[in-house]
Amino acid sequence: MTRASDRAYRKIRSFILSDDVHPGMQLTEERLAEISGVSRTPVRDAVQRLENEMLLVRSASKRLSVADWSHDEIDEIFSLRAMLESHAAERAAQRMDDENLARLRAINVTLTEAVNRPEADIATFLEANRQFHGLILDRARSPRLSQLLPSLVEQPVVRRTAAQYSRDDLIQSGIDHEELIAAFAAGDSKWARAVMTSHIRRAFHSFSSATSRIAKD
Repeated sequence: MTRASDRAYRKIRSFILSDDVHPGMQLTEERLAEISGVSRTPVRDAVQRLENEMLLVRSASKRLSVADWSHDEIDEIFSLRAMLESHAAERAAQRMDDENLARLRAINVTLTEAVNRPEADIATFLEANRQFHGLILDRARSPRLSQLLPSLVEQPVVRRTAAQYSRDDLIQSGIDHEELIAAFAAGDSKWARAVMTSHIRRAFHSFSSATSRIAKD
């Protein structure tokens, strides 16, 4: 990948994952060239990569838009996350050390404080959640997982649904993290795997409830 297409990829991906973009939003190569500050040739390379990640889709008429997944597709995304992240947690439990346990605890304190404010700080929650799961992936020490997981974890659905979750849902995320930390501290890989699986499936059902409420409004 050229430097220009790499820059275009990063900027366009960041734009897609921002709060300014909604599922189904149509985009043009001209608009993406403006966003990324490069010519249309590297934009095409970046778009192809983002299509492979299923962040962008093309219609039968070749129009480009932000992916808008069906319920079944979202269920599959969360199911794949549950399989991969539970495997990462299992591996991480075998490789966790005191320094990284302390980092996980500090990150989760930040996350918990963010959701317990009078008005939940969703941006801080998302960043702390990203760091928490990212550290687990790092301790898993698996290059394959490091390639596969980010495209699922950073799907726009993850970012958008956090703002729709209830405060209880957000608080529960921190509680799940505490149990993961306990499993890592005990070095119990099976416990860590089970908690992570439950954590991701809980997120899916919270998402489903949130989107059902929105559909009714």
